[in-house]
Amino acid sequence: MSRRDTTESPMSKFLITSALPYVNGVKHLGNLAGSLLPADIHARFRRQTGHDVLFLCGTDEHGTPVELAAHAAGVPVADYCARQHAVQADIYRRFGLSFDHFSRTSGEANRRLTQEIFRCLDAAGFIEERTILQAYSPTDRRFLPDRYVVGTCPYCGHPNARGDQCESCTALLDPEDLRSPRSAISGATDVEFRATRHLFFRLSAFDGRLRDWLATRRDWPPLVRSIARKWLDEGLRDRCITRDLEWGVPVPKAGFEDKVFYVWFDAPIGYIAAAIEWSEAPSRDWRDWWQSGEDVSYVQFLAKDNVPFHAVSFPATLLGSGLPFRLVDTIKGFNWLTFGGGKFSTSAARGIFTDTALALLPADTWRWWLAANAPETADTDFTVTRFVDGVNKDLADIFGNLVNRCLAFANARFDGTVPEAGDTGPLEHQLVRSLDTHLARLRRHHESLALRKAADEVRAIWRLANAYLAEAAPWSAIRNDTGRAATIVNTAINLVRVSALVAWPFIPSSAEKVLCSLGEAADLVAWPQRGRSTLSAIPAGRRIAVPPLLFPKIAVADLQHCPSGWNQPDG
Repeated sequence: MSRRDTTESPMSKFLITSALPYVNGVKHLGNLAGSLLPADIHARFRRQTGHDVLFLCGTDEHGTPVELAAHAAGVPVADYCARQHAVQADIYRRFGLSFDHFSRTSGEANRRLTQEIFRCLDAAGFIEERTILQAYSPTDRRFLPDRYVVGTCPYCGHPNARGDQCESCTALLDPEDLRSPRSAISGATDVEFRATRHLFFRLSAFDGRLRDWLATRRDWPPLVRSIARKWLDEGLRDRCITRDLEWGVPVPKAGFEDKVFYVWFDAPIGYIAAAIEWSEAPSRDWRDWWQSGEDVSYVQFLAKDNVPFHAVSFPATLLGSGLPFRLVDTIKGFNWLTFGGGKFSTSAARGIFTDTALALLPADTWRWWLAANAPETADTDFTVTRFVDGVNKDLADIFGNLVNRCLAFANARFDGTVPEAGDTGPLEHQLVRSLDTHLARLRRHHESLALRKAADEVRAIWRLANAYLAEAAPWSAIRNDTGRAATIVNTAINLVRVSALVAWPFIPSSAEKVLCSLGEAADLVAWPQRGRSTLSAIPAGRRIAVPPLLFPKIAVADLQHCPSGWNQPDG
């Protein structure tokens, strides 16, 4: 659908990627809040303001968690991945995520490209064969790749750190770093370390090039810069990029045919592969986005535990390949959305999951609260009370009330048509000035990826519209001055339009319902113009309708049939 703001001249293009969700089960709200939803909001804003956008994502289908999940489900890994990809794609569609392409890292395009990049790295001398000690479980009678090993983190003491990274402190680990290691398959503690040959990517060779490159990314959020700097300052370690698994991208090197690539080697390459798949349609060329064109800005959205791979490892991989791929311009990293003080977790089945959320309430309800409370500068703790209070206050009492009051009055007193506006007065003149200020702030917040501030500004515009309606009081004016009441209602209807337009990136389904009730084309959601013209965009005489109640109020009691974790006391 077209989202072009035709009042503006052609602008730069935006390549937007969200961290690839693992295919090992339905994702929780933390995944949505920490990458998928913010990326969608930004993609919608950029389309709305006239930019060409390519928004890519997909399921990450390799690695230990996928094999473990398939094993637990008792199905072949390929079948499990296909089924879970379809489930996730459907959920994200129902959440209104506007991907231009939703890919799979197990696809042929990613296999070919991963192997091509590896060959380039190998030819350039950035791949080394090394004999290492790898975890082996006599109980399981197999080598254990890093994520098949869990234990106590040597840095923070987290008892369930994985053999590649501690999800608590984000430290990168090797399995032998763990204290009290055990098998993630059987729980066996008889883990020993045996010699085996693997391939390493010489990440340490890129220290200088990465430092120079990161120095040019001065506008990155502090969270992202600090994590990237920490990695560099602690010294880059060469990374093992092969695994003793059956499922994955095969290694195209003699003597290593029985191994596959480490998931964090091939997964980021999946962003490029997704564009290659997208360009299979006519008149599309992925190279226009990934290789050529100075007018492309590349923005990544991801949670803080993914920052090292996207800010250090993946750029080094692309640099070392010598291929002309675009490096990321901006990384927007997020802290955790927590649940009752602890982390959401797919593997531990802890938290609120996206399928359950959609069964309980409309997608826009979740979208708004998660955006308005995005964990940008610190973790955000989800509680039922905070959620219910926030949704009722913002959506039911402010936005929903504005739409209902204004359109119901117009329907009752002006026969469901937009009345002709007469001369405007000081109240409208001040309204235009205030609205222009809010719109300018909102645009700046979107452009700087300040999600919570953008949501705050949308709320401020809704409040401004409600305040105008309350002060102008058309229900009083109509008693003595029908012309003045008509001007107020005309202005208020246009305010409802503006309120829906600025809401659209956040709550697209609800915004489109409002726009349709105003006779606006829901497939042409343009950014509001500034000045008086934005409050006269809907012509007099147009038929309008009162939409059904947008946001019925919810109560904590309405959620009592949720998983037990929802019912724990919260304030």
